[in-house]
Amino acid sequence: MSQPITLTDEQRAFRDVLRQFCEEKIAPNAAELDRTGEYNWANWQALQSMELTGLGYPAEYGGSGASTVDQAILAEELARVCASTSLSILVNKLGMLPVINFGSEALKAKYIPRIASGESQCSYGLSEPDAGSDVASMTTKAVRDGDDWLISGTKCWITNAGISDLYTIFARTSPDRHKGITAFLVEAEWGVQVEKLEHKLGIKGSPTGVIRLDEVRVPDANRIGEVGEGFTAAMHTLDRSRPTVGAQAVGIAQGALDFAVGYMKERRTFGRPLADNQGLQWMAAECSMKIEAARTMVYRACALADENDPTGDLNVIGAMAKCFASDVAMQVTTDAVQFLGGYGYTNEFPVERMMRDAKITQIYEGTNQIQRMVIAKQLFS
Repeated sequence: MSQPITLTDEQRAFRDVLRQFCEEKIAPNAAELDRTGEYNWANWQALQSMELTGLGYPAEYGGSGASTVDQAILAEELARVCASTSLSILVNKLGMLPVINFGSEALKAKYIPRIASGESQCSYGLSEPDAGSDVASMTTKAVRDGDDWLISGTKCWITNAGISDLYTIFARTSPDRHKGITAFLVEAEWGVQVEKLEHKLGIKGSPTGVIRLDEVRVPDANRIGEVGEGFTAAMHTLDRSRPTVGAQAVGIAQGALDFAVGYMKERRTFGRPLADNQGLQWMAAECSMKIEAARTMVYRACALADENDPTGDLNVIGAMAKCFASDVAMQVTTDAVQFLGGYGYTNEFPVERMMRDAKITQIYEGTNQIQRMVIAKQLFS
């Protein structure tokens, strides 16, 4: 079993550079991005300028070949100032992981360089209105037509809907519940329609929507993996993406605590800094301990992914990391609002935004109830 890791000197230096970049280029846009609910292309271009869009992709396809731990550091530092911007990086990797791990050489060579450069963006089309946690119940269908497939169906909760020009779509190719699902990489211009965009509690700068495909013609060359391998590819992908959702949650929590501590040092009540209150000190210490525990769990899960899951523990360790880190994010951001009192409840300060942003980390890429089912299944098997 993999051991918990300590960051290398290079990774600590990378984190320091990222923190400065995020403070200077990303943080100033975060409140406006949340207020307008619009995708921020300036932030994306800033990520491109630092070559961060290619961080998690193989070097042979134009990426930097960085480890999953490095990607977690990026997700955390971005989320520390703007969860929406961190999601724009995470969703591309989520969409492309099936291509990286199951796609043909031709598919990789054609599309990964576009994603790595930031020229293209990719969404992950798995969930449906009646097939969320139970993805094997999906009804989107792909029917063979010569050298092509005709895909029809509706996908919901699609991050980057309308922004992405590529969509990884899972569709039913036979009645078999698990072995009847196949994955495809679909270009938006082939007929992917954005049916509606959701109005959300948080992460408002990352659009979420419903997409529809009506007999969209997709060449067989854009099939990801073998026919019937889609469910396996979907679960394999989520095992490797959940730890970085945990990293996003850690970043949100760290950002909220950092701001609250700074505020309490400056804010004076009863003639002394709010930070002198021992009750609040202990609350902050509890937050800090839980964040560090969550970060360690996330790094361990990411290290397992980097080692290609040698002992088969990634499924449960990743579930633990994502579940624990997101629960910590929700608790810490709620406490951060409390630290600021009435001011914390206003949008004059960022902690209320961070509290709203934290909630989704307990829901997407598998609700925390599903994560607990994964953990319990391993315990009682």
